[in-house]
Amino acid sequence: VLALGLCASSAGFSGSNSTTNSYVVKIKRRPSGRLSSRDGEDTHVFDPTYATAEIQGLLGKYAQAEQFLSGIGLNPDTHPGKGYEPFTHPLLPMLNNTANGTMTNTSGTANTATTRPAPNTNTTQQQIIQVPGTEEMPLTDDIASGMDVLYYGSLAFGSNKQSLTVDIDTGSADLWVPVNCRSCGGDSFLAYNSTSYHTLGQRFSVSYGCGKVSGTLAQDTVSIGSLSSAQQAFGAVKSETEDFYDAPSDGLLGLAFGSIAQSKQPTFFENLMNTRQLASGAFAVHLQRDQPQGGEVCFGCFDTTKAMTPITWNPVVSRVSPPHSLNADKDADQGPRCRRTGPSISVTWPSTTIDTGTTLIYVPDSVASEFYQLVSSSSFYPGGFYTYPCDTALAVTLTFGGRAFGIDPTDFNLGRTSANSSDCVGGILALGQGFPDNLAIVGYSIYDYPGNRVGFALSINNR
Repeated sequence: VLALGLCASSAGFSGSNSTTNSYVVKIKRRPSGRLSSRDGEDTHVFDPTYATAEIQGLLGKYAQAEQFLSGIGLNPDTHPGKGYEPFTHPLLPMLNNTANGTMTNTSGTANTATTRPAPNTNTTQQQIIQVPGTEEMPLTDDIASGMDVLYYGSLAFGSNKQSLTVDIDTGSADLWVPVNCRSCGGDSFLAYNSTSYHTLGQRFSVSYGCGKVSGTLAQDTVSIGSLSSAQQAFGAVKSETEDFYDAPSDGLLGLAFGSIAQSKQPTFFENLMNTRQLASGAFAVHLQRDQPQGGEVCFGCFDTTKAMTPITWNPVVSRVSPPHSLNADKDADQGPRCRRTGPSISVTWPSTTIDTGTTLIYVPDSVASEFYQLVSSSSFYPGGFYTYPCDTALAVTLTFGGRAFGIDPTDFNLGRTSANSSDCVGGILALGQGFPDNLAIVGYSIYDYPGNRVGFALSINNR
């Protein structure tokens, strides 16, 4: 459980909340109007297809959040981080920091496209310290309807090391891929080619707000580079609903705590820690904006070439929650409220989940309403969305541990309501009915198991 604050100049917002997930969201990933980039985003028209489907999926993903936070239905904690020291990196103090310690947007307004040099995605190996017990998983960004929809990388399965792609998700704790499945949308693991594959004789099924996958539990060797988890349990999916047919990835890799795994088995990362293969009990995630390549998961490491500032650490409040869930900044214990501090306005809430499997920022209905009331001329837009004048200069920030991280205007502005409209759709959405009142979901990081904390640094997306 981590801490979050959201703030916007002119209208801003600072808040936080906490959650735990046992379900994962995977939905139709290529809605109509697919775009390859945000070129011409100043006139881009908002397509609600994906966001609406994602909200429906979140109903299933976070259905057990309240009971898990209450300690009900959890798997035993195997303490995989035992024996590891909290994460440190010799180069972190050398990263450039802002003069006042505040990380904010580098651009001034929300209504114009931001021009910046493209991040260097061709980092040489000499720029990265290679340490035994670390591996980097390159991520591909699937871009749909002008949004960075999901990020996926490759894992090797079986004695024959068959490569399959998996959606990386810090909001769930199960690993699954199709196995010998002709009716599934993605590639299947050909289990009969692996001498180390065997089934566990247990059913595996994960339901979503808009679909499900089902099959059996199986075990085999799963690896990435030099890191290998022998007898790794995973869902051998035999059937999936049509929502998955056009997904760009084959399966899903859950990176949350194993205490919420539907399989009731340790996660891939936890098994790497249990076998002491990692240089550190941490992994870091960089999600590249609007480019197919450049993102990565750094297992056992933190890639300083992807960060511009030192890490701001936030303690995890409860081990029953995913390693990305934290308590937000708030004043005293007054709960959600609004405060004015000079030109900025902020709204706070109890806790936040950092979920790489979720594209947008979701907050309780009351928080969304309070936030947009502070934005001049904003209004409710059907489907849980809100609009605001496109020419409004907003500087929206998320505050963790007293440090503000700016949301780039190109990320906050989801597009115009129509081609000739002067209203744009905001990137902070209401969760709607069926979610705990104190839950917010932020889809954008280092996850330190032994340190029981989550860290954030300003990424190279902000150059």
